[in-house]
Amino acid sequence: MNFNTRDEARNQCMLSGPLRRRGYDWWWHSFSARDVQTGEERAFFVEYFLVNPALGGERPVFGQLPENKVAGRRPSYVMVKAGCWGKNARQLHRFFGWQEARVRMGAPFEVEAGDCFASETELRGSVEVSAAEAAAHPEWMCGAGSMRWDLKLDKKIAFNVGYGTSAPLRAIKAFEMYWHAQGMKTQVSGTVWLDGRRYAVDGPSSFGYADKNWGHGFTTPWVWLSSCDLTSRITGERLADTAFDIGGGRPKVFFVGLPRKLLGAIWHEGRGFEFNFSKFWTGSRTRFECREEDERIVWHVEQDTWAARLVTDVWCEKADMLLVNYEAPDGSKRHNRLWNGGNGHGRLQLFEKRGRELVLVDDMDAAHVGCEYGEYD
Repeated sequence: MNFNTRDEARNQCMLSGPLRRRGYDWWWHSFSARDVQTGEERAFFVEYFLVNPALGGERPVFGQLPENKVAGRRPSYVMVKAGCWGKNARQLHRFFGWQEARVRMGAPFEVEAGDCFASETELRGSVEVSAAEAAAHPEWMCGAGSMRWDLKLDKKIAFNVGYGTSAPLRAIKAFEMYWHAQGMKTQVSGTVWLDGRRYAVDGPSSFGYADKNWGHGFTTPWVWLSSCDLTSRITGERLADTAFDIGGGRPKVFFVGLPRKLLGAIWHEGRGFEFNFSKFWTGSRTRFECREEDERIVWHVEQDTWAARLVTDVWCEKADMLLVNYEAPDGSKRHNRLWNGGNGHGRLQLFEKRGRELVLVDDMDAAHVGCEYGEYD
């Protein structure tokens, strides 16, 4: 199967069976917009995060509250996470009890709570947290500010990892953490208001992204890199039908950790190159290094199959990033230094293998790179 295949069944809510009591599911969206007064560009994100629906009720249950930790009460809520990167980067959280939410369990997915809504083609909602509220509620795991959005989504290029999220493996919940990118290139259109300032989101220049993760735990290390804003160093032209996506770290299958592995793909002007360890017959191999420097986070990834090679180098200034917060379905918060950004820069070198010869397909600069890195002991 070609990985550039959108699949509403893989993008639907996966909180069935044991994941209803110990599981999470989220839909992540990131994009760029411009201040309508100044023209200044800003990178934003909006996420809809669901955890442990079978344990929920009228109000959200916070796993980080000391009394819940003592009682062994696990988190249960629908959380809307929204925010921005760059100067004064922030993440804002709004929580709903499960009885306040409506989640369509089939395909295509829909999530609705209050004025917040998400589907394959639309995002609407708002979140507002005062400085006093953020200080008084550390269990909310967020900062202060307000954001409102009304957006349309047009998903152009997908990364469907195939085997790892096939129906049989989804049914038996084999993996700790699953991933599906319905729109590794997504044109986002509409309006965002941040602290009262209006930002216009214009499809072709939004450099948008949409994916989802679900499971019962989080990988460590946690790695994600993606961009659909790539320019060829060979021709000097921006590549309108190109996007790449890399993610993973140390997957677990039936609670057994595998060696450090990543899933990756690049769609390059109508041609697909996939580096997917679950498709063992392709000879997929990965080496990667991530490090935290004083001023920035740096990623180096080398991916090979029998047919191709991709070398990816990305960096992002820590001043443009934030430490993103989640609690796991078991109530733990192990990732306390998970760097997350949307203003990364990088270089990708894509090769084809012809016998023992490496033939350069393209040498590309990447901007608006979505990026994450974090580890815990």
